[in-house]
Amino acid sequence: MADPVVTGRCYCGASRISADGAALTVAWCHCRDCRRWTGAPQPAFAAFPPDTLHLSPDTLEPFRAVAGVARWTCPTCGSPLAARFDYLPDQVWVPLGVLDQAEALVPASHSHADAALPWLHLDDGLPRSGGSGRDRLNAELDLDG
Repeated sequence: MADPVVTGRCYCGASRISADGAALTVAWCHCRDCRRWTGAPQPAFAAFPPDTLHLSPDTLEPFRAVAGVARWTCPTCGSPLAARFDYLPDQVWVPLGVLDQAEALVPASHSHADAALPWLHLDDGLPRSGGSGRDRLNAELDLDG
């Protein structure tokens, strides 16, 4: 494995995450599932190709509370570490809060903007998708082209 470009860890330090390459994109997510999972009113995530991302220990198993979504958390402290969505097959999404380089990972869009909390306003001019943004994300991140 090459020296990681991106590193991170859970709250207690028992679980670590690293990526061999840069993030594909970074996005805010306003959906209720991501808010509950992270505990944040407006979490942001960085997407990485699955083959560049490494979790340690490598025996971490995902849980699946929602059909089509796999999420990894630290078994010791419960920190969210990564998520995969069937509709975004070439991407693993990592909450910015666990990444050491979070200040350099600037969001480029909003997903599930129709589910945003009504009292939370972020007027950043970024593109907003009412739903998952899957068409835009898959088109922008065409890894074959």
